[in-house]
Amino acid sequence: MPPSHAIRSRVHKPGRRSRYAAPALDKGLDILELLAHGSEALTRSEIARRLGRSVGELFRMLVCLEERGYISEIGPDERYQLTLKLFETAHQHQPLQHLLILARPLMQRVADQTGQSCHLALPSNGNIVVVASVEAPVHMGFSVRLGATIDLLNTASGHVILAFHSPEYRAHVLAAWQKKTKARLPQGLDRHLAEIRHRGYEELASYQVHGVINISFPILNQHGEAIAAVSVPFLARIGDEIGPPQVKECLADAAGRLSQAIGGTKSVLALRGN
Repeated sequence: MPPSHAIRSRVHKPGRRSRYAAPALDKGLDILELLAHGSEALTRSEIARRLGRSVGELFRMLVCLEERGYISEIGPDERYQLTLKLFETAHQHQPLQHLLILARPLMQRVADQTGQSCHLALPSNGNIVVVASVEAPVHMGFSVRLGATIDLLNTASGHVILAFHSPEYRAHVLAAWQKKTKARLPQGLDRHLAEIRHRGYEELASYQVHGVINISFPILNQHGEAIAAVSVPFLARIGDEIGPPQVKECLADAAGRLSQAIGGTKSVLALRGN
């Protein structure tokens, strides 16, 4: 299946109609989303220009967000950047916290056994978000950073999560993805997702990095639906005897154990005893 569109910003556009208007909240969220999608700190005027608003419109929002600890000023030219408060707030959510507590030792085991990094990803608004990551226990390796947001259709994790859900869920999510991206769905997507569901996992060459093979297994709830995916971005090293078959075996075991720990079912591959 060919790679889909490049990742696009999700920042709210001024003038978009909403059923219930909350202008102040919209402005505050615009600021947070803008800073979250960029790597550099921005001045007030830069923030205003990129959001298509005036500095006066955003002044009170910036002061409020700073006082609440969501953003902070750095440098002599008073540039704003995100703090870690959003990240910390998200991780106080009890179901997520419980999942992370259960997942981390299993992911560490995968990393230790394979010599590769491992990460856990959840779906979020047409993307997948990396909520836990374990580095490869070697001097050189490839990993996906904690908090990374990647297009749902540009990653093995996204494919797995879509594959292990009902047609109704997929239709809803993909309709939202199309509305947001203004892009067409990749040809053969339904067939590709059916193949993933049959074999129990996804294995494909990375859309972003040459030489990396993404291997991903679903974390299944009691209904057999994927609430998350655990993945290894496999990077072959010269002289290393561990390859994709061993990685799949370790990931299948970890995914099955984590699924059972949250009251769900094992993956298809684990159930087959492969």
